[in-house]
Amino acid sequence: MSELPYPESPVVILDEDRSAVEQMIRVLARAGIDNVIAHDDLVAASQFVQRGEAGLALLDLSLADPSGEKLLDVFVRSSPQTPVIVLTAGADGETAAACMRSGALDYLVKPIEAGRLLASVWNGLSIVELKREVEAFRDRVLGGSLSRPEIFRNIVTCDPHMLAIFKYIESVGKSRQPVLITGETGTGKELFARAVHEASGRSGPFVAVNVGGLDDSIFSDSLFGHLRGAYTGADTARAGFIRQASGGTIFLDEVGDLEPRSQIKLLRLLQEGEYYPLGSDRPVRSEARVVAATTKDLNAASRAGTYRNDLYYRLQTHPISLPPLRERRGDISLLVDHFLRRSASALRLPDPALPAGLMKALAGYDYPGNVRELESFIHDVVTSAAGGSLDIEALIRRLASAGSGTMPAPEAGTAPPRAAPSRMDAAGGGGESPESPIVIVGSRFPSLREVELALFRMALERTAGNVSSAASMLGISRQTLAKRLKDRD
Repeated sequence: MSELPYPESPVVILDEDRSAVEQMIRVLARAGIDNVIAHDDLVAASQFVQRGEAGLALLDLSLADPSGEKLLDVFVRSSPQTPVIVLTAGADGETAAACMRSGALDYLVKPIEAGRLLASVWNGLSIVELKREVEAFRDRVLGGSLSRPEIFRNIVTCDPHMLAIFKYIESVGKSRQPVLITGETGTGKELFARAVHEASGRSGPFVAVNVGGLDDSIFSDSLFGHLRGAYTGADTARAGFIRQASGGTIFLDEVGDLEPRSQIKLLRLLQEGEYYPLGSDRPVRSEARVVAATTKDLNAASRAGTYRNDLYYRLQTHPISLPPLRERRGDISLLVDHFLRRSASALRLPDPALPAGLMKALAGYDYPGNVRELESFIHDVVTSAAGGSLDIEALIRRLASAGSGTMPAPEAGTAPPRAAPSRMDAAGGGGESPESPIVIVGSRFPSLREVELALFRMALERTAGNVSSAASMLGISRQTLAKRLKDRD
């Protein structure tokens, strides 16, 4: 599946030498720069640039009417955001210096070497892209809202740091440059990679590959594929994951564990946008955007010489660092509620609520396994409750022994809820005290008083004790909430 033309705003070539123009178009197209305009009508082309509709301009100084020098001055004044690279047939240092003083980005001498042309054009496009991303990020930060909040529907948070990451993802989503997501195990790196993919607007698929621990041969075969007969046992050709992600996003998880030879191949993919399937001596153009993730400190690894500097800097063009759960404790109650509901749904149970003692313990735990650890713990709690074996004190001791030992003790009088209720429970008698929220499982149906109090407490937890915000969340007045809480003291 083909990508949209790149760049979004075209490269405009103003040159009367048709053979030189055609050669430049071929060189740029091989590098994936396929949105190129070369007008026969130089007046129309110059007006296109002046209106600010070009992403970059290649301007031949030898143009006669109007002259290249005059056009350069016009472009710089009318469309200062458009980089201009000047072309000339003579290696005149003074002319080059004059053009740079006038506002040109770069100066290329004909005949233009392909590598030099690409380096100059990529530099210009990177500058334009960076300016747009900064402007978009600034607008979203100042505006305080997301333009496409549905992209982040699978990420549960109210943390300001996380919301800033959302805004950054929206800003860099349409870039072709790689994204590097770092964070501890269990912080949700693949969820964020999928959000980057959705923000990109790409029509191709999202393909996730864990490359940690792969030796170079398996890495190459998995990503790049092979031709028939490439090695013993290769009876048929195989398209690699890069090909499968054509027009979309390839997510490379645990990229910090790559072998040195694999690092070189990934670097070529990022720099040249091409790769070699095993058994082939002809490169294949990649049409997949690369998003990588790692739990390792690649900056430290590159300084130590165990990870290539050039690959590290190429990967982190757009860096995203995810905070551990212990640094976003305000999200714990939201996540607990989310996982309780999801686990209950999977087990076909009513939506549960946690005892206050256990919720307090969960709020103080450091979560070395982050969100994934919390999800597993909550699922175990719901499963245990459904089986009638929930022991609140044992669960709190389990958290304390797994963490730093600073967990709060269970609150006095907090008894474990019964998951296999008696007839009296089902009738509404002999149940938990209304002052102690319970896990609702099995056939026991809670009273309205219990449900109301549980909702009040949940709202207050989510708003960090702010009565006005909790009342707003519940759809009642602050005075009503305060009165009902007082009546239940």
